[in-house]
Amino acid sequence: MEVLAALATILAQADAIDVAPIGKGLVYGLAAIGPGIGIGIIFGKAIEAVARQPEARGMVQQLMFIGFALAEALALFGFVLFFILS
Repeated sequence: MEVLAALATILAQADAIDVAPIGKGLVYGLAAIGPGIGIGIIFGKAIEAVARQPEARGMVQQLMFIGFALAEALALFGFVLFFILS
């Protein structure tokens, strides 16, 4: 019960608290999950492709790094926009 009373007090004072920076940080953190998962999939599939066909390593590696750069660019754009819009 004490926790609920403390939470009610905090919510009653919510108009005095600026939650915009917290929201922006949370949004960027959630947005970084997508590129992180994408990069994991890219490298996992590249390893699988090289394991199945080792002679295609050069071509797979080039495509892997292009995909990695594009996925990482999404996270970096979000990071830069986080600071621009703050």
